[in-house]
Amino acid sequence: MSVAHMILIALAGVGAGAINAVVGSGTLITFPTLVALGYPPVVSTMSNAVGLVAGGVSGTWGYRAELRGQWNRLRWQIPASLVGAGVGAWLLLHLPEKVFTQIVPVLLILALILVLIGPRIQTWARKRADDAGRSAEHVTPGRMAALVFGTFAVGIYGGYFTAAQGILLIGMMGAMLPESMQRMNAAKNLLSLVVNVVAAAAYTLVAFDRISWAAAGLIAIGSLIGGWLGARYGRRLSPGALRAIIVVVGLIGLYRLVTI
Repeated sequence: MSVAHMILIALAGVGAGAINAVVGSGTLITFPTLVALGYPPVVSTMSNAVGLVAGGVSGTWGYRAELRGQWNRLRWQIPASLVGAGVGAWLLLHLPEKVFTQIVPVLLILALILVLIGPRIQTWARKRADDAGRSAEHVTPGRMAALVFGTFAVGIYGGYFTAAQGILLIGMMGAMLPESMQRMNAAKNLLSLVVNVVAAAAYTLVAFDRISWAAAGLIAIGSLIGGWLGARYGRRLSPGALRAIIVVVGLIGLYRLVTI
């Protein structure tokens, strides 16, 4: 690996860690970067999932204050994410690589669309939370069951392909919970971290030799820094500028995938 590639991957990790902490979809920075540098899609996904765990830790820690008061709900969502991530990782490890190569462009397009409509999802979620005017403790059993199932479904998606799972989580929770965006973002960071840890552990145990540990290590170093920066300074950055970067890099990765 050349020095230029090492620097590029580490910088992509910084960007992904920061974006994951603030918005979500940081995978759309690191995954296309690895693909554009010539890594196979499955190798890119596994290496990316392993590397981004570090950024998830620093980002979640940075938002720890906003997690207070949510544990009565998260104690049900965390197991749902764990099981869903296990299913998603199993699908990635057992489906033929050719199938994954065919599916990834579709998932990437879906993720980019979610990034583009993210502001509308967040505005709608914020309005719903404001109109509700009640705390998370008033969630009905039926709504809690739907929330847990939705968390499980996003966990499957995240275990298979991590891009945009954060936006999916925020959109789902915003539709069901009377919570502020910052508190939902904190929960999103924690649940996304759970999914990444499960996926990374599964890939390490079952497909150790298919992971590019050099790339994963560089992403880990970069994302650890980026997650801390995102949690500390992210609210001062323009979400529009972040989304623009994600879309541009994602389109480059998409082009690289469909022209292999």
